[in-house]
Amino acid sequence: MSLAGQLYRLQQIDLELQKKQQELNEVENQLSDNKALVAAESKLVSQNEQLRDARRKQKSSEWELEDLLGKVKQINSKLYSGTTKDAKELVNLEKEVKSLKSQIRTKEDALLGLMSQVEELEVKAKTTAEELEQLKREWQQRQETFGQKKSELETVLAKLRRDRDGLAQQSDREALNTYERLRLTRGQAVVKVEKGRCLGCHVTVPTSQWQKVKAGDLIQCNNCNRIFYLE
Repeated sequence: MSLAGQLYRLQQIDLELQKKQQELNEVENQLSDNKALVAAESKLVSQNEQLRDARRKQKSSEWELEDLLGKVKQINSKLYSGTTKDAKELVNLEKEVKSLKSQIRTKEDALLGLMSQVEELEVKAKTTAEELEQLKREWQQRQETFGQKKSELETVLAKLRRDRDGLAQQSDREALNTYERLRLTRGQAVVKVEKGRCLGCHVTVPTSQWQKVKAGDLIQCNNCNRIFYLE
């Protein structure tokens, strides 16, 4: 294999390395992309906190309602037991019962609202929990699928790097340095010559250079400075 052929082969390996590295980067992004899962977990935590708070308020409201009902029961016991004879006291007890019943109606309405709120939050939390479980299953599946893909790409990359190192060691050091410099500045360091033209910049190659390329010499384009390769 000519020196230009070695450099062209090296370039093919470098391009494949770049391609596979990009694929690996994308796979690793897929493996680490858990934004949807984290968002669902955070949402569920928030909903459960709201649900606990609503349940506490409901329980507190139930206790307050029980307390009011207990007071009404006690006062009614006084009213209808016959033990209270004083008319003024009876009137005051009736007023107190009326006031308590008004508070009870208000408390019952509030309690119904809290019960409705709790039910609504329970439904939301259940839905989010189900969504979270689905996301966890998808995440696990993605870990398995892309984890295997990552392993395959890492194996391919390791082989390509070994091939590149072996080929680079066989290449002329000065030519290799020229190749590396052109790869950094031009992207493509080695180009084919077809029909007398440089495929890097499409300028016609002088006959003298064309002949040297045919002879296997390492020739660079006068226009774009890329290394010529002829199959």
